[in-house]
Amino acid sequence: MPAELVRARADSYVAEVLPLLAACEFLEREAEDILAPRRLGREGLPFWLGGLDTLVERVPLGTVLVIGPANYPLFLAGVQALQALAAGNAVVWKPGRGGRAVAEEFAAAMASAGLPQGLLRVTDESVEDGVREMARADKVFFTGSARAGREVLRAAAETATPVVAELSGCDAVVVLRSADVERVVQALKFGMRLNGSATCMAPRRLVLVGSGHEVLLERLRVEFAAMPAIAIAGPERVRQLLEDARRDGATVCGDVDGERMKPLLVLDGNPGMAIAQADVFAPLLTVLRVSNVDAVAVLDEVCPLGLTAAVFGDEAEARRVGSTLRVGTVMVNDLIVPTADPRVPFGGRRGSGFGVTRGREGLLEMTVVRTIAVRTSKSIRHYQETGEAHEAMFRGVVAMSHGAGLPERWKGLRQMVSAALRLR
Repeated sequence: MPAELVRARADSYVAEVLPLLAACEFLEREAEDILAPRRLGREGLPFWLGGLDTLVERVPLGTVLVIGPANYPLFLAGVQALQALAAGNAVVWKPGRGGRAVAEEFAAAMASAGLPQGLLRVTDESVEDGVREMARADKVFFTGSARAGREVLRAAAETATPVVAELSGCDAVVVLRSADVERVVQALKFGMRLNGSATCMAPRRLVLVGSGHEVLLERLRVEFAAMPAIAIAGPERVRQLLEDARRDGATVCGDVDGERMKPLLVLDGNPGMAIAQADVFAPLLTVLRVSNVDAVAVLDEVCPLGLTAAVFGDEAEARRVGSTLRVGTVMVNDLIVPTADPRVPFGGRRGSGFGVTRGREGLLEMTVVRTIAVRTSKSIRHYQETGEAHEAMFRGVVAMSHGAGLPERWKGLRQMVSAALRLR
C-alpha cells in the first residue's frame, strides 16, 4: 500500500483485501444469473401486441475507464475493475495518487490467473492520463472528491461519455435520545481513526436529537483528547474552516498542530457553517442540535452532500428517521462497516454523485441494455393505413383494457369487435 496512507497493515487487510475477495466470491456466485438474458414471455404483454417474442440482454459497454482514488487504492477501484471484466468489458485503470504499484500488482495477479492480454491496462497516475483516456472510453467510473468529480464531468460532456461518480461526503451521525452512548462513542472513535480519517463516509456531522446528550459530549471530549494525532491532507484548509467556525460562534475543542491533529469536536455548530458542509479528509466532527426527529431531514438538506448517514437509537425510530434522508446508504446503529457487504450497491445523491458501484446494481452499471423483439406471427395487419373504423376499434380497445369497471370494459369489447368486423 502507498506509504502515505495512515493505517496499520491489519487495517489494510480488513479495509481493502477482505472486501475485495468477498466481491470476487459474489461475482463468481451471482454474475452469471445477474447478466443472463431475460425472455419476457406472454405474461404482461398487451393483447394487441400478440405474436411478439422479446429478449432483453445486458451486453458489455466496450471499454470502461476506472479512475481510482488515493485513499483506498485497491478495494474501490479493484471491485469496479472486476465487475467491468465480469460483464465482458476491457478495463483501463487510472490509479489515484500513490496507487499505481497497487494497480499493477492487481493486473499482474489477474494475468497470472489467465486474464487475456490487453483486457486490463494500468495507466500513469497523472490527471492528463485520465483525461486522455476519457476520450476513448465507453463509460467512466470515477471515485474522488466533489471538486475533481465536476472536472471529470466537464471533460466527459465534450464526448457525451456516461459517468458513474462516487464523490465526497460530509456524512451525518444522528443520535436519538434512545441511543446507546457507549456504542455511539466507539463508533465515532472508529470513524475518526479509520484510514487516518481519509474515508469518504467518515462522520463529519453529529446531529443530536432533543436534550440529554451531555454525557455523550463529555465522553467524546475525553476520548478524542486521548487519541493519537494523525497526519492530515490540506491542513491549511482545515485551519481556515476552524477559524471560520469560531468566528461564527462555534467552540472548537482542540486545534491543528502543524500537519497533524487529534480528532476535534466543534460545538455549537449550525448547518450553514462551511465546516458542516465540507468534504475534508481530517477528523473533524461538528455538533448540530435539533429539537425533534422531524427536523433531522430539514437540517440534512442544508448540506449539499448526500453519501451516507448513520442513525443510532431505537431501531424502529431510527429506521423512520433514516427513511427521510436523501442519501445513498443509511446505517442503523452502525457506521461504515455495513457497506463492505459485496451484495450492497454503493453511491451517493445530490453533490455526492450518482450511479452506483458494487452489488447487483453496480454490475449492471457495467452493461448496456439491448432488446431483441421477434415477430413470430405472419400477420401484417399492423402495417395498414388507419381510418375512422380503426379509430372506433382503438377506442374500444382502450375502454376494454382500461375502463373503470366491468360494464365499461364490456361496452369497450363490443365496440372493438363491431369496428373490427367492419374492417374485414
